[in-house]
Amino acid sequence: MKPKKITVNTLMEMKKNGEKITMLTAYDYLMASLLDQSGIEVILVGDSLGNVVLGYENTLPVTMDDMVHHCSSVTRGAKNAMVVGDMPFMSYQVSPEQAVENAGWLLKESGVQAIKLEGGDEVLESIKKIVKAGIPVMGHLGLTPQSINKFGGYGVRGEAEEEAKAMITDAKRLEAAGAFSIVLEKVPAGLAKEITQNLAIPTIGIGAGADCDGQVLVTHDMLGMFEKFKPKFSKRYAEMAKDMKKCYKQYINEVKDKKFPTEDYSF
Repeated sequence: MKPKKITVNTLMEMKKNGEKITMLTAYDYLMASLLDQSGIEVILVGDSLGNVVLGYENTLPVTMDDMVHHCSSVTRGAKNAMVVGDMPFMSYQVSPEQAVENAGWLLKESGVQAIKLEGGDEVLESIKKIVKAGIPVMGHLGLTPQSINKFGGYGVRGEAEEEAKAMITDAKRLEAAGAFSIVLEKVPAGLAKEITQNLAIPTIGIGAGADCDGQVLVTHDMLGMFEKFKPKFSKRYAEMAKDMKKCYKQYINEVKDKKFPTEDYSF
């Protein structure tokens, strides 16, 4: 039987049934295809591509053109998984009208099923207008990498009581504005649990404990492909960078030593 395409309604049903949601990142056709074949429910084309694909120090330089390009390749590889595309820095902060226009551009040009944007109270009007236009929105609270200059680092968010209360309020307001789910990044596990229990929509945790409705990681981190940075919250399921470099070196040596190609690989 052919698997059904994952939708917003699928994720809502999973929360109701207590079934955990799985989400990983992809930035190209091949990675998306492999994730899709493995049964992942959601593929996030994160602006983290700025770090792990484009080589930037942070996510801020990523453009709408970058996101449209990479989201398009991912949607070609995802047959069953739901694909969510990140709205890059300054693509939605100027005005709700700008946010709707760019969200529509990303959806129409790339084929993603939903967009994700960071922030709480300051993005409520944009979310309302985007949802009204027929575009599903995933929220993002806690550590919001696009605000790195504002916060001055990548530390845990919501440890102070006042900040925790504000995050709970923001989560409820995001839900009321029409968000279908919320990513909680680097949030104390207890706070993430409280937010999850107070929402009808699913929460997706990354460094936010086990009580969120789902989990997300950057695929390059969990595969051990990205060696510059190893987040505490990201479990390494493989050390692929080491294996890849081993293969590259073997190839280089065999070519240098005239051991490749042999007759088996020649015409």
